[in-house]
Amino acid sequence: MENFCINGPKVLFIEPFYGGSHKELIDTLSGSLDERGIKYTLVTLSARKWHWRARCSALILCDRIPRISTQTVLFCSSVLNLAELLGLRPDLCGLKKIVYFHENQLIYPVQQIKDRDIQYAYNEITTRSSFLESIIKILKIFPDNKPMGIRERIEGKSEVLYFPVKFPLDIQMNLTSELEESILHIVWPHRWEFDKGPDDFFNVMLKLKQSKCKFKLSVLGQTYTDVSEIFNKTREELNDNIVHFGYVESKRKYLEVLNSSHIVVSTAKHEFFGVSIMEATYCGCLPLLPRDLVYPEIYPTECLYKDLEELYCMLEQFCLHPKSAVDLRSKLRFDFEKYSSEVLLPDYVNKLEINVDLRYIHTGVASGLLLLYQTLLCWVMVVVAVGGGGFIKPRAGVLLGRLRVLSKVFLKSSENRQ
Repeated sequence: MENFCINGPKVLFIEPFYGGSHKELIDTLSGSLDERGIKYTLVTLSARKWHWRARCSALILCDRIPRISTQTVLFCSSVLNLAELLGLRPDLCGLKKIVYFHENQLIYPVQQIKDRDIQYAYNEITTRSSFLESIIKILKIFPDNKPMGIRERIEGKSEVLYFPVKFPLDIQMNLTSELEESILHIVWPHRWEFDKGPDDFFNVMLKLKQSKCKFKLSVLGQTYTDVSEIFNKTREELNDNIVHFGYVESKRKYLEVLNSSHIVVSTAKHEFFGVSIMEATYCGCLPLLPRDLVYPEIYPTECLYKDLEELYCMLEQFCLHPKSAVDLRSKLRFDFEKYSSEVLLPDYVNKLEINVDLRYIHTGVASGLLLLYQTLLCWVMVVVAVGGGGFIKPRAGVLLGRLRVLSKVFLKSSENRQ
């Protein structure tokens, strides 16, 4: 028998890939609930082999997720195959379900569309995708029985919420004279994976070195089990330029590296926000980004390049005149508040709609109310029997009637949830 507490957890967080921005989002949201005194349940898997997480996390997690007691909301990322989990755990079906899409696997870069794993696409179609244009292309791959009206059904349930970035309050944008006079410091703070375009980035860095440009380099970001050979190869060739190479565990030290850099570069092939770029820009870096993906939506045109040759030319000039990078960054205006967790978290919490819903009260409460009803009935019968019913009987009768109705409602609701 499960214990019930009216102040029990209200939200069930499920994250099969608990690392990077996925971890940061869950930690930010759960931290906000902590501040509000709202309890939650957190179920996670480590951030390894995301393809396997997308394929198998529902099966792995179905036995790890506790039985539902007071939770009313399920919040997960699109790495989880939610439809499959609900089939394995039908007791979760009664919860309000919110799926957050950090990215859109429908357009993950592949050489040919036939190479795309249609299962990932199907997962996204059947849960949530704010990238509705991609759905029709994926459905055309189906050999027959193409689902109809999918886009329209999803569109009505979709909404875009920017990632809530926790900007450091004790670190200010670094535009000091010391930075102006130093050697250009370039930072690349991304996951060490194919979709972040490391080959393109390092090829540009090697070209700068061959051109005798003076620069310093920090390569940050999280690594996983499979790391491209380009990282080890380039580390040897750029050894004299490297200041930092590898993941920085301390968030404080990570931000200090960003704060000491002139320029942050992205060569991503797949990006839908870019937390690390936003953090680096906040710390004072001038962002140089592809004129593609999400970047034109967020950053001014002065920060965008059309191809790798233009990126090289921009960096070459900044290597010759580091002060020009500082000057350009000082002139740019960014609305960081628009992406701040302080501004966005209330919207997230409102979407969770956390409240005590009588439909989700545990069966134990219904049983308790029924027992209370029976006890009071016996008490009233005794009082009436000894002659005290003139005042008590009509009022007790009203109370008992209400308790009886309420207990039946709870019992019926509990039975419907099984």
